[in-house]
Amino acid sequence: MTAAVAGAVLAALRSRGWTIATCESLTGGQLVAALIDVPGASAAVRGGLVTYAPELKSELAGVAADVIERCGVVSREVALAMADGARARCGADVGVATTGVAGPEPVDDVPVGTVWVAVSLPSVTHARNAVFPGDRAAVRAAAVALALSLVDEALAASAAE
Repeated sequence: MTAAVAGAVLAALRSRGWTIATCESLTGGQLVAALIDVPGASAAVRGGLVTYAPELKSELAGVAADVIERCGVVSREVALAMADGARARCGADVGVATTGVAGPEPVDDVPVGTVWVAVSLPSVTHARNAVFPGDRAAVRAAAVALALSLVDEALAASAAE
């Protein structure tokens, strides 16, 4: 399923001549890897940032430190800023971000399984929240699938405009 959605995302990007970049926290590079697993990915994938530590979200992705302090790293605001940062820092048309808590313990009172993903397109941003059951691997895999689905939906919606 993930491979099929990644393929659809890359096909949609290639049809527009667009590129994509990622900024990942809890998925630790799995999202960009899912994209790169698709043959021909180099035509659309610019690269990715892994910003596991909070300060790297600011240093590498340009997320304002006060946003992290005010909202917490697992938040809509930080996910959106990470997606914008991926676009800007990697020179891509589309940025996608993942942040959340894979476990085994909650982070800042945010329950295990909580995920935020965000997509930044040239004219609009989208974010989605979910809580997934399972162990670390299951939560991370579900976050990758959710992020790819959100990109696919955002690209389809922007094409219809």
